[in-house]
Amino acid sequence: MNFIPCIILAICFALGVPVAFSLILACIPYFVMDPYISINVIIQRMVANAESTSLMAVPLFIVAGSIMNYSGITNRLMNLADALVGHLTGGLGHVNVVLSTMMGGISGSGAADASMESKLLVPEMEKRGYSRAFSAAVTAASACITPIIPPGVGMVVFAFVCEVSLGKLFCAGYLPGLMMCVSMMIVVGIISKKRGYKPSREKRASAKEVWKLTKDAAWALFLPFGLIMGLRIGMFTATEGGAMMALYSLLVGKFVYKELKFEQTPQIMCEAVVSMSSVMLILCAANVFSYYLSWERIPQAMSELLISVSGNKFVFLLMVNVLMLILGMFLDGMACMIILAPLLAPVATALGINMIHFGITMCLNCALGAITPPFGTYIFLVAGTVKLKADKLVKELVPFIAVCLLVLGLVTYIPWISMIVPKLVYGVV
Repeated sequence: MNFIPCIILAICFALGVPVAFSLILACIPYFVMDPYISINVIIQRMVANAESTSLMAVPLFIVAGSIMNYSGITNRLMNLADALVGHLTGGLGHVNVVLSTMMGGISGSGAADASMESKLLVPEMEKRGYSRAFSAAVTAASACITPIIPPGVGMVVFAFVCEVSLGKLFCAGYLPGLMMCVSMMIVVGIISKKRGYKPSREKRASAKEVWKLTKDAAWALFLPFGLIMGLRIGMFTATEGGAMMALYSLLVGKFVYKELKFEQTPQIMCEAVVSMSSVMLILCAANVFSYYLSWERIPQAMSELLISVSGNKFVFLLMVNVLMLILGMFLDGMACMIILAPLLAPVATALGINMIHFGITMCLNCALGAITPPFGTYIFLVAGTVKLKADKLVKELVPFIAVCLLVLGLVTYIPWISMIVPKLVYGVV
């Protein structure tokens, strides 16, 4: 069995070569040396992946999220979040977490959420007496909730590479996402009480005020539920759902909230292209690497090896979590998902693990990888935006990482948490 591409890939990662280029560089010597395979396979596999109609869902959801950040939806959700939890100790910290949870059903991108809240909430939290490091830590940690609440882009990618139902995977994300929200609010409350951080409003909002703000944000709140129900009844596919979300957000921003301007189009599209290009390039490069793995029957060999080590699915899930968490410290979570999911999915299936449950576990690992040092994506994104040293941010992130690990453990070993909502919506999972 030829492991030269795997060795080259490891060397490229160690040298800091971008993931997409590492995957392609690792495969070139293999296809050049093999007399039975043409070098043209590299281009063919990349183009074949780019032409997939299922994969079109990824850029469409990213475009929809970019439009929503300019459509007035974010401000209305923030006002609603403040009315719901602003009266608690450490009010703006709670608002930050709740807003990320709400934005999960809107943008689907943790990076977009982290960037937006770094500009919107961190300066306001500093004005209210919160330390910049704590404000940034809450922002980075709460952004991990966004990819877990539908329509998280990570779920779209997992559904594509492992060929599972995207609608069921979306449904499975709600309860784990809410658990992360509650656990982070507990951390915010404890730290705020110790440091004397005050509520953002003097008293609890009245039912009338909450109802008014809920009506104002109703167009945004309807979106995730409309998407789930549309997928459930077969009104549209996942790809068409992404297009519907983009169109819906455009119409709401332009004609309902009337805050979306034509002049903002270049900036919106630029942000969307930057966000989607890295994901799409990695996916296309990963398809070339997957072809090599399939040709050498490495997934089958790995399945046999892991099953021989332990035929216990709980031990396997533990090994997956440890592997994903270690790799997440050095690689982008999405890259880990794209590379490892096709390798590990056959083993999970052989051990009787439901693929929806396994998918949510993988997505949680990827989200957590974004805030784990030394190379967590959100760490450097938030630190750079608020002009803070990364080591100070990491120090404040420790308790948030701890509660995320707790939620990951619960979701991993209590499948009911991720399976109950899909069963209620679809009947059989």
